[in-house]
Amino acid sequence: MAKKVAKKKVAKKTASKKSSSSQATPKAGAHHTQDIWLAGLGAFSLAQDEGGKILKEGAKAIEGTGRRVVGEGAKLFDRLIREGTKVQSVGRKMAEEAVGEVREDVSGRVTKVRQGAQANWDRLEKVFEERVAKALARLGVPTSDEIEALSAHVAKLSEQVSKLGQGKASATSAKKKTVAKKKVAKKVASKPAVEQSTPKQS
Repeated sequence: MAKKVAKKKVAKKTASKKSSSSQATPKAGAHHTQDIWLAGLGAFSLAQDEGGKILKEGAKAIEGTGRRVVGEGAKLFDRLIREGTKVQSVGRKMAEEAVGEVREDVSGRVTKVRQGAQANWDRLEKVFEERVAKALARLGVPTSDEIEALSAHVAKLSEQVSKLGQGKASATSAKKKTVAKKKVAKKVASKPAVEQSTPKQS
């Protein structure tokens, strides 16, 4: 716009100069060149002034728009924070529920696996014990039940032997006493009666 105004002014000055230059002298021609030069400087100055005004207005408009954009941006940012907080809380609840369900599912599966493993282990233990017992039986090694029964039988027999031993010992001691009494009686009976009545000579 400033350029158009400057062009019009230059055109008017040029038109007025042409009309006067047609009547002017060669001195006027040199003057005319200087006028053109000055008109060009004036146009440049006007364009500069107009451009500065336009730049200032544009800067003000941009500054106002920038402030509005910053204000709206801050409002939008706060709104986004609020929305994000809502989404986060909803997401957290959903995640906690999902984790709870997964935890229960995993716990149930672990329990089932543990029970299955225990049952398998018990079966394996029984199979192992049976096979070991068969191998020991083939080798002639008695089982623990047979050893316990044998120990009980041995204990019973030991008890009976000790009772018999005590009975024999008492019978043997009684017999010895009787034999000793008989020997003493024989000795006494075998001594002559003369020896008993004769006194010893000194």
